[in-house]
Amino acid sequence: MADWLAYPLLVFLGLAGGVAVGSGMVALLVILDLIPRLAQLARAYGHSVWFESAVIAGSVYWSFADFLDWRLRLPGVAQLAGIGLIDGIFIGMLAAALTEVLNVLPILAKRLHLSKYMVALVMAMVLGKIAGSLFDWLVYQW
Repeated sequence: MADWLAYPLLVFLGLAGGVAVGSGMVALLVILDLIPRLAQLARAYGHSVWFESAVIAGSVYWSFADFLDWRLRLPGVAQLAGIGLIDGIFIGMLAAALTEVLNVLPILAKRLHLSKYMVALVMAMVLGKIAGSLFDWLVYQW
């Protein structure tokens, strides 16, 4: 394919992928009400603007860090300990918020008359996560 045609196509595909991932992330945050639940769990509902601002600032910062190839110049142990601590806090708070939100599944299944399919619904989510993780590890990592 000619270069004059390949580069605009790659730019378009990159932007389309970014919009799709960004839309999915926003949909996850909005539909599942993760930030209000997180603020409720932290007993800081009055400060939920800070949670929202942190998500936006983190997204913008790490997008720039990725695009501009920023590097942390810390010793290996300090870098791992800092990143591990921040990741642990994030995963813990996200898990707590998701646990609260996932209590909605039985109520939703009851209202939509899907109670007898609840096990299949949960198994579909679990197997989808497993399949996606295996695909990522086995295909994209090699």
